[in-house]
Amino acid sequence: MGRVAAIGEQVRVAGFALAGVVVLAAEGPDAVREAWRNLPDDVELVILTPAAADALGPASSEAATPLSAVMPS
Repeated sequence: MGRVAAIGEQVRVAGFALAGVVVLAAEGPDAVREAWRNLPDDVELVILTPAAADALGPASSEAATPLSAVMPS
């Protein structure tokens, strides 16, 4: 079973660590894209903040794996 990761602004993703989620705080578009490129191989679901999803553009939804979900704003 794969892991879950969260990418986005620290204030919005930090709490996910309490549930065992791999938290990748990324404050700007370049940091978001870097976090996405460096996801561990065993991550199967990525939770994105709305800003992180905007920074990735269609890259996050076009990839077959990992699955991504965007938090509500």
